[in-house]
Amino acid sequence: MVGTLAKKNRRSLASRYWFDASVVAVALILLSIAWPTLHVTHRVPIAAMPFIAGFAAFPILLVRVNPALGWAVSAGSALLIALAVPHQPGSDIPFQVVHILTLFALVFAVAVRSPLQIVGVAWISTSLLFATTMAQAGDSFAEAGFGWPIAITGLVVFGLLIRWVVVSRQALVKQEEETELERARRAILEEKARIARDLHDVVAHHMSMVVVQAQTAPYRIDGLSPAAREEFESIGTGARAALNEIRGLLGVLRSDGQLPEHAPQPAAADIATLLEGALRAGVPLTWTVEGSLDTVPDTTGLALYRIVQESLANASRHAPGAPVWVRIVRDHDLTLAVTNGPAVGTRAADPSGTPGSGITGMQARATAVGGDLVAAPRPDGGFEVRAQLPLPAATLGPDALSALGTAG
Repeated sequence: MVGTLAKKNRRSLASRYWFDASVVAVALILLSIAWPTLHVTHRVPIAAMPFIAGFAAFPILLVRVNPALGWAVSAGSALLIALAVPHQPGSDIPFQVVHILTLFALVFAVAVRSPLQIVGVAWISTSLLFATTMAQAGDSFAEAGFGWPIAITGLVVFGLLIRWVVVSRQALVKQEEETELERARRAILEEKARIARDLHDVVAHHMSMVVVQAQTAPYRIDGLSPAAREEFESIGTGARAALNEIRGLLGVLRSDGQLPEHAPQPAAADIATLLEGALRAGVPLTWTVEGSLDTVPDTTGLALYRIVQESLANASRHAPGAPVWVRIVRDHDLTLAVTNGPAVGTRAADPSGTPGSGITGMQARATAVGGDLVAAPRPDGGFEVRAQLPLPAATLGPDALSALGTAG
C-alpha cells in the first residue's frame, strides 16, 4: 500500500512538472507573437509594448496554480487596454488575438477547477466584456454582441462537463480504494477469527485436561499428603483462572467473518486419539464408534473432531469428575452424542466466570457442513450435546448405499 502511494505521488509530481513546463513554453510562444505584432493593431509606445504583450500572454502561467486570479488579471487588463489603448487605423479589435486566446483558456480552467460561484462570476463578466467591447468591432451589435457570449457560454458548459467527468472518476477511484481497504480489513478479521477459533479449540481443551487432572488427582492417587492436595488444588485454581483469561482474550480476536481451516487439520479418524488422551488425563470416559470414520470428508471430519473436543472440554470444565459418554454412529449421516453426568467429588466450575462461545462455535461448525447441533442440560443435572452431520452419498459404505437403494 505504501509503495503504491509513493508511485502515485511520483507520477503526480512528474505530470505536474511537465504540465508547468509546457505552460511556460506556451506563455513564451504567445509573448513572442504578441510583442512583435502589437503595433499592427494598436498605437503603443515602444517602451510600453513588452508590458502590454506581457498582460496578454503571462496570465496563462497561473492556469494551474490559481486560474481564477489569472482570469481576473487577464480580463481586467483586456478591459483596460480596450478603453485606454488606441487602435491602428483599419483595426477594430479592442485587444490582441493572443489576449483572447489566453482569456478563453483561463475561463475554461476556471470552469474546470474553481468553485461554482467564481465560475458564475467569470462567465457573466467575460460575456459582458466581450459583448460590450467586441460590439464595436462588428457591423452591428447583433453580429458581434451575441456571438461572443454564446461562444463563452459553450466554453463554460464544456468545462463544467469536463469537471463533472473528473469529479466522477475521482469519486470512483476513492470508492475503489475504500473497497480495497475494506477487503483487506475483512481478510485480517477473518484470519483473526480463524486463529481465535483454533486457539479456543486446542488451548481450551488442553487447559481443561490440566484442570481435570489437578482436581481428580486426590481421588485417583492414594496416600497424598495435605500439602500435595493443596498443591493440586492450587494448580487447578490457577489453570481455571488462566483458561478464563485466555477465553476473554480470544473474544477480542473473534469477528463475524470465517475462513476455511488451513491444513494440516485433524480428521474424523483422529477422534480415537483425542478420546484416549482425555481418558489418560483422568476423565472418566466411555465411548463407542459404530462404522468407519476413515473415509469421512475432511470438512465434515474436522467439524466432528472439533465438536467432540469442545464437548469434552466443557464437560471437564463445568462438571469435573462426572462420567462422560461419547457415541458416534456412521450411517446415512454422522450422529454424535456426548453426555456427561453431574459433577461429583469436586466443586463444579463457577458459572458466573467469563462466558465462552464454545456452544455457539460448535453450532456454527455443524451448520457450516449442513448439519445441526443441540446442546441442553439433562434432568439429572448433567449435560448433553447431540449433533447430526450429513455425509455425501459417495462416502457411504456398501451397506449404507444398499439401504438407501432399498428405501428408495
